[in-house]
Amino acid sequence: MSRLQQTEGLTDVQEEILKTVRAFVEAEILPVATELEHQDEYPTAIVEGLKELGLFGLMIPEQYGGLGESLLTYALCVEEIARGWMSVSGIINTHFIVAYLLLQHGTDEQKQKYLPRMATGDVRGAFSMSEPGCGSDVAAIKTKAVKNGDSYTVNGQKMWLTNGGSANLVAVLVKTDEGADSVYKNMTTFLVEKEPGFGEVDQGLTVPGKIEKMGYKGVDTTELIFDGYRIDAGQILGGVPGKGFYQMMDGVEVGRVNVAARGCGVARRAFELGISYAQQRETFGRKIAEHQAVLFRLADMAVKVEAAHELMVKAARKKDAGSRNDFEAGVAKYLASEYCSQVVEDSFRIHGGYGFSKEYEIERLYREAPMLLIGEGTADIQRMIIGRRLLEDYKL
Repeated sequence: MSRLQQTEGLTDVQEEILKTVRAFVEAEILPVATELEHQDEYPTAIVEGLKELGLFGLMIPEQYGGLGESLLTYALCVEEIARGWMSVSGIINTHFIVAYLLLQHGTDEQKQKYLPRMATGDVRGAFSMSEPGCGSDVAAIKTKAVKNGDSYTVNGQKMWLTNGGSANLVAVLVKTDEGADSVYKNMTTFLVEKEPGFGEVDQGLTVPGKIEKMGYKGVDTTELIFDGYRIDAGQILGGVPGKGFYQMMDGVEVGRVNVAARGCGVARRAFELGISYAQQRETFGRKIAEHQAVLFRLADMAVKVEAAHELMVKAARKKDAGSRNDFEAGVAKYLASEYCSQVVEDSFRIHGGYGFSKEYEIERLYREAPMLLIGEGTADIQRMIIGRRLLEDYKL
């Protein structure tokens, strides 16, 4: 077991869960991850294994058939899974954001309808805020739902849906006319049910196909196009329109802890690959790990892996305690993603020319790490959140 990323104060149950996930990663993910990633193939067998382990219900309360575990347990599991293959952790992330949104903001009827089937993985979630023209500016979304009696008609185009093809329940943020002065109070989250797959998945609802990406392959990333799509008002998250932006921001805090955990997992794997290679490769008559330049690089990598993990754990525990954690989640996501990129780069350099070969795992990690710099809010967005909180705390 790695000396790095040890977490103090875990229960016996948490330790057992992590041990099980770690064994699954070693046996079922690491041996096939690079091959599946190069083929951009959806990891069906791995997902079925995660369903059998009960991981799709990890944070869903026992009353709905889940395991009722904490955000910390979930984040530590994500860290282990991302160490094996980051794309698999992405499949779980959007699912849990939707489950979290239902738990925190859904009506009793919505919880009873979806959560038991989400716990088994039979209903798989995706969530959608971004659009082709808005990026980090959520207020600039244009997809709009117009009320017609007891239903709404939705038109617009959403972008960057992780699990967009494989999910059958999507939490979608759209504009509605609530007559509010603030644009943020004229947004509503709808729970959109659809058939898995691509093409027209429901009348007026189309998933065009997978977006081709540099990395983060295997998992399907898609657009979602609404063209006269009709949806019942009962599918509004929480039953009340105009609260969508605040609901989504609550969910994104969970997502940022997840991205931080993914960064920690990828960074640790990059460190493992680097320190292993450095003890095998010889130059000038000795192992390259014995060269001071490489040894110092390994030391810096380990410090970054450890620091990111500690901040991620702190952010998860703050959320579990019921406290506002936008500052902690922003710090953890910012540092973990930046450090992950740097650790992967250092491992790539240790590998030398072989790091450029697809035969070596570090090549895959080198293409995956940049996504973490963008997902769930760019570094600049995190710095904006952090800075605003600092001004609140240190106001003159």
